[in-house]
Amino acid sequence: MQVSYQERQAGEIACTTVMPTRPVPGMVEDIRESLLKQPRSISPKYFYDERGSELFDQICSTPEYYPTRTENNILDRYAKKIIDKTRPDQILELGSGYSTKTRHLFDACEFVNHNCGYAPFDVCEEVLIDSAVKLTEEYQWLELNPLLGDYHAGLGNLPLIHANRLFVFLGSTIGNFEENNALKFIAELSNIMKPGDYLLLGADRVKENKVLHAAYNDAEGITAEFNLNVLRVINRELDANFNLDEFTHSASFNTTKNRIEMRLISNMNQDVEINEMNESIHFEQGDDILTEISQKYTYEGIEGMLAAANLTTIDHFEDDKAYFSLILAGK
Repeated sequence: MQVSYQERQAGEIACTTVMPTRPVPGMVEDIRESLLKQPRSISPKYFYDERGSELFDQICSTPEYYPTRTENNILDRYAKKIIDKTRPDQILELGSGYSTKTRHLFDACEFVNHNCGYAPFDVCEEVLIDSAVKLTEEYQWLELNPLLGDYHAGLGNLPLIHANRLFVFLGSTIGNFEENNALKFIAELSNIMKPGDYLLLGADRVKENKVLHAAYNDAEGITAEFNLNVLRVINRELDANFNLDEFTHSASFNTTKNRIEMRLISNMNQDVEINEMNESIHFEQGDDILTEISQKYTYEGIEGMLAAANLTTIDHFEDDKAYFSLILAGK
């Protein structure tokens, strides 16, 4: 049997496992502590099985969902300035996925004739290797060190290097943290940064409610399908019997907390069995499950959070409508 070039390349790429510094609950423990208690919730990390990841990619392409393309455009516009300012020896990206947006930084490196390494950090080994193979083909000068682990489990065991790093945290993923947990996470990251290191952080901004509402309630119903998919995941993994037709997607902006809250609403009185856990949940019509939050920040709020984490804002990039921010901060 012939082996393809991609398969040979994949066989040569090894991921470095980053051991957790604190325990991360598994699905059974998560569900017991969230879905089985009031107010009910489900961690958004369970959206992302294969189907959920496909749906999220589709969401990013809808005309209503501005964050992905807006952040992409900001990176396209300012990547050369970011690289010229930071000149990193290594770019370390948290939650790298397929490293799609990060390519703007690699292109900028080529433009200013600056070589550096890249350490994508993600929970999925298959995605890390897949992405690394493609990056090796596209950027032959790029030294790759994929890191396999969960940044929610702590950053204290990231490999040490005696060189300058640019930490990258894109996609407004910081918005999925409760505000106090967002500050704790940025402070934890700050604690492992050395003088001369930088952080490039993507954050979604507070804006008109109609823009936010449309982004999380697209006309095609893809976000609704994405939201409901989390019940399909629980059905499969925990032998539950959620009837997806009996729940409705809801996403609205909480003006008090400046965040989108995504929920699933029960359409009727019903009981759901979670056989793997020998548990049953009773829903009254109108009962809801919180599935995701997406915090929106003001200009001052973002910089204040960074300052509280002992980081200094170097540059603050935004689009023409001030819908989204990319912040470059230093130690």
